[in-house]
Amino acid sequence: MPRRVLLVANHDRPEIRAVLPEFRQWLLQRATIAGEFEAMARETPPTAGIDLAVVLGGDGTLLSQARRFVPHGIPLLGVNLGRLGFIAEFDMADLFRVSEALFAEGADLPLHSHMLIEAHIFSEGADRRRDAPRERHLALNDCVITSGPPFRMIELFLTLDGEPTPSVHGDGLIISTPIGSTAYSVSSGGSIIEPRLDCFAITPIAAHSLAFRPLIISPQTELVVTLERANAGTTMVLDGQVFAALRAGDRVLIRKHERRVAFVANPGNNYWRTLTRKMHWAAPPASK
Repeated sequence: MPRRVLLVANHDRPEIRAVLPEFRQWLLQRATIAGEFEAMARETPPTAGIDLAVVLGGDGTLLSQARRFVPHGIPLLGVNLGRLGFIAEFDMADLFRVSEALFAEGADLPLHSHMLIEAHIFSEGADRRRDAPRERHLALNDCVITSGPPFRMIELFLTLDGEPTPSVHGDGLIISTPIGSTAYSVSSGGSIIEPRLDCFAITPIAAHSLAFRPLIISPQTELVVTLERANAGTTMVLDGQVFAALRAGDRVLIRKHERRVAFVANPGNNYWRTLTRKMHWAAPPASK
């Protein structure tokens, strides 16, 4: 029996609209398209009986769909039509080349799964063991607390399993997952983390201290960030797509989400080779 597929596409991008009719016909020869969905739509489509979501777009599109579909446990196959394609492992040529292995009747899907961040915002004075959070959000890549306008330094107080740690004075803080470690975190001096690990990376943004170094902690560690000092525009940003205003006195509880998101793996991909090729890992300066 052919796989029942949900086709998800970002119709805002002209290059995706251009290839969609031909791709739809190609997919219909290999799977049953049980539904089509606009990636930028607010609602979640019916997912009953769906085996797989094929997502056309770039990494940004795949990030948003990971947050959307993780409660439903549907694997995502990302087809990159963007610039980088680090999370979306397939381009069109890759997908066409390995389609028999992915869509053949009875074939097992090669999957890998990744943890997500769950961030809870509590207002000053709230008891997080008794009171509901003011807001709750998910992120696959990272949760960033950033100073915002008027862009003065903010102060963040961290506790790890209830134990106080030194405060962070600077432009903010990045809490990333392993798959998100090669995004904003690595640009701010954080470590590259193998995606098969489960951990959080804590990376300061322009810390006003040479001594505050990036941290790697267990996902079982309870991390609470209290905003000791904030600006009018201080914001929590999740995956660069979801924004939540923060104010002085707020506390942000970070923990591992109970569910994981599954992606279809490209059999021809190797993480370290992709890192070298797409992010120019440790590439020497170009000679004249």
